Amino acid sequence: MVEQSSNDDVADENKSSATRSSQAYEELRLLLLSGSIEPNTRLTEADLTRMFSVSRSTMRAILARLAQEGYVTSEVNRGVRTRSFSPDEARDILEARETLESALAGWAAERATEEEIAQLRAILEEMADAHSRDDQVAYSQGNRRFHQLVKNAAHQYTLARAYDTLLYPLVMRQYRNLSAHHPRAGSYEEHQAILLAIVTRNTAAATAAMRHHVATARHALVLK
Repeated sequence: MVEQSSNDDVADENKSSATRSSQAYEELRLLLLSGSIEPNTRLTEADLTRMFSVSRSTMRAILARLAQEGYVTSEVNRGVRTRSFSPDEARDILEARETLESALAGWAAERATEEEIAQLRAILEEMADAHSRDDQVAYSQGNRRFHQLVKNAAHQYTLARAYDTLLYPLVMRQYRNLSAHHPRAGSYEEHQAILLAIVTRNTAAATAAMRHHVATARHALVLK
């Protein structure tokens, strides 16, 4: 009985450690995607272990995974740094986003549930309110939720997984035009067009509206 209890304790400890590792990975990944850390910023294990309450060996494994997935770079004598992209790399990623997200919008027009459509309407109302108050943070949050929900409403999991591997939020962060007002002119109306196409179950219109929206956002970046 003592031996069994000991084995159970070890199993529980290993499970808890794995859970903490998974949580830390996801939290750091989302932090990187948020764009709150400048491109090419050095990330130190010591700081990250304190921030996410994991061991150095666990954080080392997390950073190795993130490097493999393209979120960070790891080089001898330079350490681990947040990812930066050449203009050509950025264009490739953003063009892939146009293709994938426009396809997802088309599927959403066909497959979105009434509940999902109601949620899209509610988000767009919140974005309108944020826009009227010139609350850029709230508008950006609504924008991210809107795009996420369109992706989910497509119920096309293979496309969604491919979309989730794109690092376009990091590209947008690196190449955004800091002198331009946010949201850019026409952004809200483009979201309205996407929603209208989904509500009317117009697959072709939803695909075209999303492609136009994403392409216009790409053209607003400072890509030279």
